[in-house]
Amino acid sequence: MWSCRRFREPMSQERGEQERPESHEEDDRKVRRREKNRVAAQRSRKKQTQKADKLHEEYESLEQENTSLKREIGKLTDEMKHLSEVLKDHEKICPLLHCAMNFVTIPRPDALASCLPR
Repeated sequence: MWSCRRFREPMSQERGEQERPESHEEDDRKVRRREKNRVAAQRSRKKQTQKADKLHEEYESLEQENTSLKREIGKLTDEMKHLSEVLKDHEKICPLLHCAMNFVTIPRPDALASCLPR
C-alpha cells in the first residue's frame, strides 16, 4: 500500500520489508513496455497525420480539377449555342436544304450541282 507518494516510500519499505528481486525485473519490463507503447503511439499518430495530409491534398487537387471542368463545360456550352445559331442562320439561306432534288434516294453529283447557285 502506498502512502503519500511524493514524500514517503511505500509502506512495505517503511516497515523494513525487503522487495522481491523480480519486482525490479517487472518494473524494467513495465518501463520497456511503456516506452515501446509510446513509440508505437507516436508512429501511429504520425501515420494518421500523413494519411490526413494526403487526403487533404487529393481533395484540393480534385476541387481544382472540378473547377476546371466546370469552366470547360461553360465554354463548350457557349460554343454549342453559338454554333446552333450559326446553323439556324445558315438553314434559312442554304440552297441545298430547299432544293427538291434533296429527296432523291441516290445522290448524284450532277443532281447536287443543279441545286447550287450559278
